[in-house]
Amino acid sequence: MLEIDEKAISEKAIRGDDEAFLALMQLHKEALLRTAIAFLKNEADALEALQEITYRAYKNIHTVREPAYVKTWMIRIMMNYCQDQLKIGKRFIITGEVDETIGKKDVYQLELAEALATLKPDEQQLIYLKYFQEVKIREIAELSSIPEGTVKSRLHKILRSLRSHFGDKGGMNHV
Repeated sequence: MLEIDEKAISEKAIRGDDEAFLALMQLHKEALLRTAIAFLKNEADALEALQEITYRAYKNIHTVREPAYVKTWMIRIMMNYCQDQLKIGKRFIITGEVDETIGKKDVYQLELAEALATLKPDEQQLIYLKYFQEVKIREIAELSSIPEGTVKSRLHKILRSLRSHFGDKGGMNHV
């Protein structure tokens, strides 16, 4: 099977090749949907978000400066869209009583979600890009137009804040 040259496809899409753009969307569809579900908490809203992001990415792909970072650029658009949806109250995250049968892993995920919710939106994005999407610090710096050292120091500060959050709760000290 031939290896897909993502950078070449990205370059073509940036120059206006519609087929290359569709190939990019197909290539990154799963990561974009995972991102949307992580924020919006349900598949229907995530699919709606994917449609909106496809349109926004298509309209603005010519603005991407570095073809190697197209995936990160799309994920950032998705995160911004999802956060906007949550902000304007179109989406509600309903929390109820914790079921007795909930597993330990589920409790940790709930604790983590609660801790992440205490962060500012830009801090949430940074954590999500680095630790959930495994984007390299260099790419985050390029995408955010800030030095790599600044990305590292912000991550360090955010992680310290999260450790403090879990320390105060007596919860997960292994963050």
